[in-house]
Amino acid sequence: MLAPQSGSQSSYGGRFRATDLAAPWRHVDVLLLAAVAGVLLIGSVMVQSATRNLPGGGTFIAKHLMFIVLGIVAMGLLSLVDYRRILAWWPVVYGGSLALLAGVLSPLGSTVNGTKGWYRVGPLQLQPAEFAKVAMIVAIAAYLGSGERVDLRRLFGALMLMGGPVALTMLQPDLGSSLVFIVAGLGMMVVGGVKLRHLAVLVALGTIAVVAILNSGTLDQYQKDRLTSFVTPDGQSYNVRQAQIAISSGGITGYGLGKGPQTKGGYVPAQQTDFIFTVAGEELGFLGSGLLILLLGVVIWRIWRIAQMSADPSGTLICVGVMCMFLFHVFENIGMALGIMPVTGIPLPFVSYGGSSMLTAFAALGLVQSVHMHRFV
Repeated sequence: MLAPQSGSQSSYGGRFRATDLAAPWRHVDVLLLAAVAGVLLIGSVMVQSATRNLPGGGTFIAKHLMFIVLGIVAMGLLSLVDYRRILAWWPVVYGGSLALLAGVLSPLGSTVNGTKGWYRVGPLQLQPAEFAKVAMIVAIAAYLGSGERVDLRRLFGALMLMGGPVALTMLQPDLGSSLVFIVAGLGMMVVGGVKLRHLAVLVALGTIAVVAILNSGTLDQYQKDRLTSFVTPDGQSYNVRQAQIAISSGGITGYGLGKGPQTKGGYVPAQQTDFIFTVAGEELGFLGSGLLILLLGVVIWRIWRIAQMSADPSGTLICVGVMCMFLFHVFENIGMALGIMPVTGIPLPFVSYGGSSMLTAFAALGLVQSVHMHRFV
């Protein structure tokens, strides 16, 4: 771990002691938090609108707000801790995530929509694959954080760290989460210094693996149909057709909050989770949904900026992993609602209803803020 330096120079021209716990808070990325706050506000309104006509609709928004509060607490705690201390514990964090992923395949796990990927705790459901995304990012950042070029030996080690959660999520089966692991892991390896020829081989092998999975017995037929429905308009699923109707009917300004016919009628399945963007498209129109995308873009841009400002390669890799994770979630979630990406059940960060995904997004954001806040320590 890097040794703290007393009297480091701050970006504001002042000086502070590394032992001063208040000093890191002077370097919170306020614009990043403001953008996330905007996304949370829009997301909460969308969840309320999507669930108001469902049985027990009031409990959805109550749980959504509860997980936002818990997520803010988790983000604050992780921001305060120097990320290098967290990286020092990566074997425990990573090993614990693998244990949770393995346990969900046992009788302790619950099956939802054909995927055995949840733990049921009373009225709550926890999805360990979400938490494992952050754990893998921490593990690869710690492993590749020396700054040395990624040779074959170190590349193999990073692939093994990525392959563990990929294999366990595919056994559920959960191809969507597996793709997130792959995108985030490969993004970190590229920034970490993997050679281009090695990357080309990995991409080719990954393509072959996806084709092999689609042609194997791992996925049920309905899951294969969801993944391939975007290729031809005639093959689009009911979910996608209803999502496109909702988004296209919103026009420039939308129908207004609570007035979208597709949303009021409950025609779009999983509208508060996987297809939450359809509520924004229908009720807020092009302007409102465009604002949501703009705010998410600001979040991703600020994370990339923090990656460039990091004090060491490990911090850069953490930010790159989180950025790739968020970027893929946004592109895939909105893309499948528009019918240009396969339906994989990936939530929209800080918008979709779901405790595990909300807590994971805040935890990832807390790590990024820690990189930014401790860059002078």
